[in-house]
Amino acid sequence: MRFILITVLIDMVSIGLIVPVLPLIVGTFTASPTEQTFWFGVVTFSFGLANFLASPVLGALSDRYGRRPVLLLGFTGLATSFFVTGLATALWMLIAVRLFSGAMQSNAAVANAYVADITAPEDRARRFGLLGAMFGLGFILGPAAGGLLGAIDVHLPFFVAGTLAVLNGLYGWFVLPESLPPERRRPFEWRRANPVSALRGLAALRGVGSLVAVIGLASLAQFTLHTSWVLYTTFKFGWGPAQNGASLFFVGLTSAFVQGFLLKHLLARFSPQRLASVGLVASSLTYLGFGLASQGWMMYAVILVGTLIGGGAQAAMQSLVSNAAGATEQGRTMGAVASLNSLSAVLAPVLSATLLGLVSHRPQGDAWIGLPFFFCALMQAVGASIAISHFRRHRREASAAAAA
Repeated sequence: MRFILITVLIDMVSIGLIVPVLPLIVGTFTASPTEQTFWFGVVTFSFGLANFLASPVLGALSDRYGRRPVLLLGFTGLATSFFVTGLATALWMLIAVRLFSGAMQSNAAVANAYVADITAPEDRARRFGLLGAMFGLGFILGPAAGGLLGAIDVHLPFFVAGTLAVLNGLYGWFVLPESLPPERRRPFEWRRANPVSALRGLAALRGVGSLVAVIGLASLAQFTLHTSWVLYTTFKFGWGPAQNGASLFFVGLTSAFVQGFLLKHLLARFSPQRLASVGLVASSLTYLGFGLASQGWMMYAVILVGTLIGGGAQAAMQSLVSNAAGATEQGRTMGAVASLNSLSAVLAPVLSATLLGLVSHRPQGDAWIGLPFFFCALMQAVGASIAISHFRRHRREASAAAAA
């Protein structure tokens, strides 16, 4: 477990480095905030589209050849993407390299499958929480460093991130062990690896069903937040790279605490279903709080309260899906979840660019600049209602079966 945690930590630090500065890189090729918003949406859309198509394929390949070679492929794609982005001299280069990176990168899905390989079903929620804590730590170190480096030169974080991706590849090559033994591997089939078939297979898993829609809505809200955050805080509060890096540092800090420490205590008292339900409702209110914040310090208050209450929802949902899949299908299943997330990543830039474009002309501090987050709150509220209904129906069916 410690090997994959270190791998994910380095991976997320490298990704986090570019978060505060990628919109600014796009801005160097545009002439207005509206143009910047539109083209940042296009760049992010490119990554999401390629990742949507490739994630179930890479997940299925990891079921066939093992997790380690697919992770190494992802590190290679990341390193190439970062270096080329740092050297880009035109928008088309940014778009092309994000397409390439999205097609090569499935590290999160394969890491989740890796954890499922080495963990008993009853312990997966806790271990997915530990994996989430590494994501959080990555976003403590990455965006904070990216903000500081970006204040020196907006291209510098990309070269640092590329170097970290190369180091992670070397670590994976020489240190990271394989988690999937040969007897648990399954043949690769194109007809099962395409994203449509993978999503159908995910929905067909026993006990999952309508939770696929919940995952999709929650993911859409989360990616809309990610693609809106830097431009939203810039338009509303006048924040720059350093302030955005500090805010994302705080997000990572609270997330790491909840998933790395608090979650195991919550799981000792509450079921994953209960944690998922409460977390989804809390997340809806958190998005609403972000949109209504009238001063920068309020964002920190919303992050703290929202993460403490709702931070365990993602790990709980992942454990429910993973436990429903067989031992030979973890890569394909996690790849399907990643593909669903990538579909959200395709839609989110379009939505956030459209919503921010509608309000980008408004004066600093105007409440309507929070329009993307109001949309996120609505999506999460719909997802919470579906999840609660699903869990209630599942309990009724289980009670009826027990009585029979």
